[in-house]
Amino acid sequence: MAKITAGVATSHVPAIGAAIDNGKTTDPYWQPLFAGYDFAKEWIKEQKPDVVILVYNDHATAFDLNLVPTFAIACGEEFAPADEGWGPRPVPNVKGHPLLASHIAQSVIQDDFDLTVVNTIDVDHGLTVPLSLMFGQPENWPCKVIPVAVNVVLYPAPSGQRCYNLGQAIRKAVESFDEDLNVQIWGTGGMSHQLQGPRAGLINQEFDNNFLDRIVDSPEELAKIPHFDYLNEAGSEGIELVMWLIMRGALNNDVELKKRFYHVPASNTAVGHLVLENKD
Repeated sequence: MAKITAGVATSHVPAIGAAIDNGKTTDPYWQPLFAGYDFAKEWIKEQKPDVVILVYNDHATAFDLNLVPTFAIACGEEFAPADEGWGPRPVPNVKGHPLLASHIAQSVIQDDFDLTVVNTIDVDHGLTVPLSLMFGQPENWPCKVIPVAVNVVLYPAPSGQRCYNLGQAIRKAVESFDEDLNVQIWGTGGMSHQLQGPRAGLINQEFDNNFLDRIVDSPEELAKIPHFDYLNEAGSEGIELVMWLIMRGALNNDVELKKRFYHVPASNTAVGHLVLENKD
């Protein structure tokens, strides 16, 4: 059967993608950030996932304010990088896994989660930046990718508890798939940041580091954090962290922390990164 073996959490700051695309990764400003992903790049070469379920949020490219699903799963064969106003990123198209994605949709919807099924979608920096951070700049991405989009742009966003429970339902779905597959799940977005208003530029390092610690060992408690706490402590865009809880819910209760990284700032955002392996 298929099995989720590991999870990755990472920020998906668009400026990181621009730094990669424009050859600035060794600049003094950016070098400390990219050094924080050196371990993960070597680790994933050894892990060789067949499929990555990549949880991200769309930034008004595939969806707009007329239609924003709370949860959506992309079941198509291939997904192109989106044009976010300055042309698509110069990265490979993402190859999907329609059979596994459709199986997950079937299983999760029967478990009472109302996923929107999407077949044709362009994927923006929320999905492509994590791939670049983990895989570098290959001619083709070395694994299949199933995009799972979460609404954290238009309120109300789903609760942390709902996201954690969805992760558990995804794990159940994957483990009931007949093909032997090494599957990883990634949660992206965050950490603390706010892009507008009087608090624009807010970064709360204490909140971020507490979140990084608790998601490893106390995720069920972390899932109970109300939206107001994210808004108050982590800024209006800090709510993206609920997507990390989908990743954590899809893993076993006991995980091994392989990498923890935190960096301030990248653009006007705090960057967090975790690599977690399931314990047998």
